[in-house]
Amino acid sequence: MRFLLVLLTVAVLVAPATAHDLGNRAPAKPTATPGPPPPADPDVLRQGGDTIADAVSVPIPSIDLEGSTVGYNDDYAWACPYLPDGPDVVYSIVPDVDQELDIDFCGSLYDTKVLVYDQDLQFVACNDDFYMGPPCGNYVSKIENMFVQAGVEYYIIVDSYSEPGEYLLDIVPSEQCVLECPTGAVFEGEPSLENDYDDAYNGGCNSPQHGNPFGQITAPVFCGVSGWYSSDGTNYRDTDWFTVEIPAGGVLEITGDAEEPSFMFEIGPQDCDAAVIVQQTIIGECSEASLTITGEPGSVAWFWVGPNSFASPHGENVYEFDYILWTNLEPVATEAHSWTAVKALFR
Repeated sequence: MRFLLVLLTVAVLVAPATAHDLGNRAPAKPTATPGPPPPADPDVLRQGGDTIADAVSVPIPSIDLEGSTVGYNDDYAWACPYLPDGPDVVYSIVPDVDQELDIDFCGSLYDTKVLVYDQDLQFVACNDDFYMGPPCGNYVSKIENMFVQAGVEYYIIVDSYSEPGEYLLDIVPSEQCVLECPTGAVFEGEPSLENDYDDAYNGGCNSPQHGNPFGQITAPVFCGVSGWYSSDGTNYRDTDWFTVEIPAGGVLEITGDAEEPSFMFEIGPQDCDAAVIVQQTIIGECSEASLTITGEPGSVAWFWVGPNSFASPHGENVYEFDYILWTNLEPVATEAHSWTAVKALFR
């Protein structure tokens, strides 16, 4: 994809962060401000149509659709999870075959939002904040693995949280990422997510009602499950908090991969009231990345894994995915189980 920004990609970002970055639900956004009124000259409008009635038809795949929502009307709105809305433009697609699509705004220059209806004007999917930093931008949208039927027309509404801006849009077939847990790995064992899930397992500082429970990573290969769920109409992400002992030599190496884009954080200080992100990296989809954590041998590090978005990009209230962590810890004796069998214990 061609980016509108000059971007620097860094494997590991080292900087403190505010507490909401560690949270399991989206923080409040700034107050929305309306964009400028539509221009008198309709020729100012670019790219997609102003409404579904004059949507611009594009093929599948479409790469680097480039345009602006400046000057368009605000015709459509959906709480996803934020209700404030700005101007929007509309594209349409008609798939030739049943398939799954990604609708990706990576590289857009404003706080995007995307909404999809089918030809009967039934809601299909939406997303507000998928990307939360480089290289794709802050508060930038993406819908993943959206199922579409052959011969059905779908309307893709390029929306705004509040102010308009310039966007880049890809509409492409989804690439499926499926991880298989290696033989001999240790399993997380958290119960399956469900609506109104109460995270009493390893929710860490996001579960004070359960005493801030932490998991523990003690093995060279660890397999976990994360995802999203809904409670009382609010979207939540499953955040997994762990303690890991620094091995001999004072250097802990953690490499991760996930079926969905996810963060790995080192957290400090080890106090829920003051905890911030010491360093971070993004793993998945089927893309490995690593963190190096240093400290006194035998001391304990706080480690966090969770989705990099606060709501599922798949349009489902409950969605789970797998992740794998590889460490330089010494092996421990474990009883062998298949990953499917372990997860089935909690279904």
